[in-house]
Amino acid sequence: MDQRKIGKFIAERRKNENLTQAQLAEKLGITDRAVSKWETGKSMPDYSAINPLCEILKISVNDLLCGEAVSMEEYNKELENNLLEMIKQKEESDKRLLSLEVFIGVTATAVLFVMIFLAAFTEMAVWLRISIVVFGFALFFAGCMYALRIEQVAGYYECRVCGFIYVPTYKAVNLAMHMGRTRYMRCPSCGKKSWQKKVLSRERAKPADR
Repeated sequence: MDQRKIGKFIAERRKNENLTQAQLAEKLGITDRAVSKWETGKSMPDYSAINPLCEILKISVNDLLCGEAVSMEEYNKELENNLLEMIKQKEESDKRLLSLEVFIGVTATAVLFVMIFLAAFTEMAVWLRISIVVFGFALFFAGCMYALRIEQVAGYYECRVCGFIYVPTYKAVNLAMHMGRTRYMRCPSCGKKSWQKKVLSRERAKPADR
């Protein structure tokens, strides 16, 4: 998807509806700065804003993603291309998130060890030593929880029994035994527990072992 083309299309349609950036922003419950970023191609509308935006501009979602009014003859082809592009962008975003998860986990662990090392080998008051250790564990815990949240939302998990691919709840991921990113969870489709692997795409996942 061409963000600049989409931005110009949004600006064009907004003007056709005799709306200023501020007026459009007010209707959507956002800032006019966000609308300006859309129209200059610096960002895309959030998922939650797409349908209301299309209603206000009197266009379809497919028109918006194409950056132009699409004819009926080209509609299905353009819709398919846009869906494939959105899937590709989600996969790339999930890869970046999972890399961030690793960085956060390594950094949180390193900070904890540094704090423990300082508390153990540096001359200081007992209360300060305890405070440093507690602070180190607090940062480590917060980092782990944030990394776990990333693992939950980035990509999917595939049931080894029935092959169902889904996004589990945060609670399910948090309480599951794991080896790396493979977690022992109950499948919401077949109801059976198995070691479920993290996959980035619904389409590219390999068939489950039967």
